Amino acid sequence: MKNLVIVESPAKAKTIKKYLGKGYDVVASMGHVRDLPEKRLSVDIKKDFEPKYAIIKGKEDLVNDLKEKAKKFDNIFLATDPDREGEAISWHLAYILGLDLSEKNRITFNEITKSGVNIGINSPRNVDMDLVNAQQARRILDRVVGYKLSPFLSQKIHKGLSAGRVQSVAVRIIVDREEEIRKFVPKEYWSIDASFVPKGQRKAFDSSFYGDENGKMEINDEKTATEIFNDLENANYEISKIKKGKRRKSPAPPFITSTLQQEASRKLGFQAKRTMRAAQELYEGIELENLGAVGLITYMRTDSLRISEDAINGTREYILKTYGKDYLPENPRVFKTKASAQDGHEAIRPTMPEMNPDKVKASLSSDQFKIYKLIWERFTASQMSNCVQSTTQADIDALTKNNKKYLFKASGYTVDFDGFTVLYTEGKDSEQEDAKALPDLKEKMVLNLKKLEPSQHFTEPPARYTEASLIKALEEYGIGRPSTYASIISTILSREYIVREAKSLKPTELGEVVTNLMKKQFSKIVNLKFTAQMENDLDSIEGGKNDWKDTLRVFYSDFSETLEKAKENMKDVKITLEEDKTDEICDKCGKPMVVKHGRFGKFIACSGYPDCKNIKNIVDEIGVKCPKCSGDVIRRKSKRGRVFYGCKNYPSCDFVSWDEPMNDKCPNCGEILYKKNTKKPKIYCQNKECGYEKAEN
Repeated sequence: MKNLVIVESPAKAKTIKKYLGKGYDVVASMGHVRDLPEKRLSVDIKKDFEPKYAIIKGKEDLVNDLKEKAKKFDNIFLATDPDREGEAISWHLAYILGLDLSEKNRITFNEITKSGVNIGINSPRNVDMDLVNAQQARRILDRVVGYKLSPFLSQKIHKGLSAGRVQSVAVRIIVDREEEIRKFVPKEYWSIDASFVPKGQRKAFDSSFYGDENGKMEINDEKTATEIFNDLENANYEISKIKKGKRRKSPAPPFITSTLQQEASRKLGFQAKRTMRAAQELYEGIELENLGAVGLITYMRTDSLRISEDAINGTREYILKTYGKDYLPENPRVFKTKASAQDGHEAIRPTMPEMNPDKVKASLSSDQFKIYKLIWERFTASQMSNCVQSTTQADIDALTKNNKKYLFKASGYTVDFDGFTVLYTEGKDSEQEDAKALPDLKEKMVLNLKKLEPSQHFTEPPARYTEASLIKALEEYGIGRPSTYASIISTILSREYIVREAKSLKPTELGEVVTNLMKKQFSKIVNLKFTAQMENDLDSIEGGKNDWKDTLRVFYSDFSETLEKAKENMKDVKITLEEDKTDEICDKCGKPMVVKHGRFGKFIACSGYPDCKNIKNIVDEIGVKCPKCSGDVIRRKSKRGRVFYGCKNYPSCDFVSWDEPMNDKCPNCGEILYKKNTKKPKIYCQNKECGYEKAEN
């Protein structure tokens, strides 16, 4: 019997082929092969939302090759990824190849190892039409919203705008946070910190002002802070209470998609897209010395914390062998999955727990190694013993010369047993100071004041979202699903609704204007609860509880009515962005010039159009002279959106550089210097014989 297995990527095909051996051929579909064509709605709303699928442009030859190849095999197995998108790809492949959906020709691999592939190939099933219909419903919802809303936004603001059902909500979350920051009114408060030395000892410890004999006290102005400070300078200090205890810290659970993206952002500075690319490669298979191609992690799109018994046993054996019995809890840890999770796959874990990062480092790229190390350490630590700490809390009475009584508090801890922290500790969104150990303190102990310091503070507005905190918020609100977080962020960045400022995500004026328009005219589309409910409805379709066409009918009935009202409400309205205004005056008619958006990007045009049709290209000069011809250097973008620098006199001058040229000269050879804007920016000389470089301040 000749068997053909169709997967999505060549890397995955190569790994699986090794395990299946003779009698099997494995080929790749290169992702989706059939979809809704881009240039039209491709959904017949009048015919009960009938989708009009077509072969994706550029994949015609691949599809023809698949059809010819399929004729030569007795059995065809569809082995695309084990999620909604993968199920839909299998369904489309079945249609293209004329496969019988009543036959069990669908297989999935949670991990691409010998055992994982054997389990999959020996457990064929039917294509799951509930999964397929959930994907179809999402695809059609997003297409209808995007196709109907985008022209409306383009008419009311400027050409080229687009809207997305989930992306618009993500932008709203960022815009709402920006509004909170603007409205925030800082409030003054003061702290008083003290450093004490126990009488007869030499080691000082830190403590903070807590209040007076009436309880906790807030210091809201300098006058009060000064009065208390003056009272405390010559006070007598004594420990009034000591509380000692034990604290046990448990390890974090293994990764799911969202927590992997968050932790990679916090610890590695990776964007979600970069994290998922490396994880996909680790899942599909890596060539390892003496082992060949092997998948190093389980499927990376999951929101389940379930772990297989074999994986738990494997990592417990590794922990016992490597760290000893003290680091192994008596019973395996079991983590509770959220009620809303799909639970179709395990948590993200290494497929071979004994394969520590050092063993595979030589076979991995830098990104692959960093992500594998993160996943391996998190999973292994999740099955290790608690970290045990001894805690001490001290209350310190301050008795002033004028008989006032104030209270200071100090706390600290020591680690009795490091447990899982010997391997891994979870990252935090904000920096936190570690508490220090306190000296041996006892009640009634007299303290000498070493230092007393009042400090003025102001309350701070909520922080802007980072990728990590936005993914966390999307997950908490129930917006999107594990497989969509990376694409949501990439989309709203590419549409210029938000921009990055260092690690923060900030809305652009365009993002704020679009969001405010959507709030007024399409409140449901950008309503967090409504969007979360839509996600639940899609999950219900996947679970076989809801009919996908019913879901589309209910949504579209309300949406189409809202769209017509919005068109009527804004019939004569045209919004002009501040960023689209310029200081330039038209040299033909004297009217102001404005920024316009066309098929090939932005340009400057006369606001008197159509009476005056004067237009100019936008030139982004950086204030640096061309090193070849002394013309002006301008900032430009490639077709893929990457920034580069070139001479304004092109094509007569061919100067071009990916790195930003500077006005500064090299102190060694006198050539101009360049700035490389990488994770660690540096300034360097391009003269190969010179080699000068320095880190940017």
